[in-house]
Amino acid sequence: MKLKLAIQKSGRLFEDSFNLLKECGIKVSKGNYKLKADVENFPIEILFLRDDDIPQYIEDNVADLGIVGLNVFYEKNKNISICTELEFSKCRLSLAIKKNETYTGYSYLEGKKIATSYPFILQSFLDKNNIKADIHIISGSVEIAPSIGLADVICDVVSSGSTLFMNGLKEVEPILKSQAILAQSNFLSPEKQELLDKLLIRIEAVKKAKKFQYVLLNAPNDQIKNIIAILPGMRSPTIFPLVEPGWSSIHSVINEFEFWDKIQQLKALGAEGILVIPIEKMIL
Repeated sequence: MKLKLAIQKSGRLFEDSFNLLKECGIKVSKGNYKLKADVENFPIEILFLRDDDIPQYIEDNVADLGIVGLNVFYEKNKNISICTELEFSKCRLSLAIKKNETYTGYSYLEGKKIATSYPFILQSFLDKNNIKADIHIISGSVEIAPSIGLADVICDVVSSGSTLFMNGLKEVEPILKSQAILAQSNFLSPEKQELLDKLLIRIEAVKKAKKFQYVLLNAPNDQIKNIIAILPGMRSPTIFPLVEPGWSSIHSVINEFEFWDKIQQLKALGAEGILVIPIEKMIL
């Protein structure tokens, strides 16, 4: 019994998907032009597919799971489910107009021609906000539509915004925040669900590890109470006495988002020799 996981065969999600599998301890050999690959150390088979086709393959039970963008998941609107968010390949689906135009809110969109590769999501947005507009479906370079007179507005995926800038456009209305997700079939057998649960333990351990840093530091004993208040750890910090009297070594973790603020507080309390170590996996 093996799980069948579909990933993008090339493009934005390809490398990130491979890196996730590697971090989960799943070794896949990247062969050129392969349609699938076996994995020796976990009961899973990797299928290499076009990103837009993955939701359909999951619905048809050709694949059990798939790594796709949330934007693709919603656009294809298949009878499948989100298993977990993967927290990489973050972007947004946004409306953009010519940079010399003045955006006045939703009223600006009324009666406009909007070019997009995401007609389902766009139409849902327009309907929700009672906007009447003409949707022009384009596959490929949507950003050139205003310059050639095909559309007044575009609805496309935006990461840094550099592509919009190069084409004389500006982002005016984000309508969906997207990231990579693990999508799953709604009809997994109990045996495959058990395998998926094992895979999810690995994925969650990798995700949690990216949010924390492991910290070792030397601290004066008279400041340990104050330092512990800053470094609660997963349950509590680990403390070892040093050979030098009056000093201890403290081991703990710091949330990545609070890291530099915490470091400044620790230094103010007399902490020295602060060593920061990346965490590979964290299992709670």
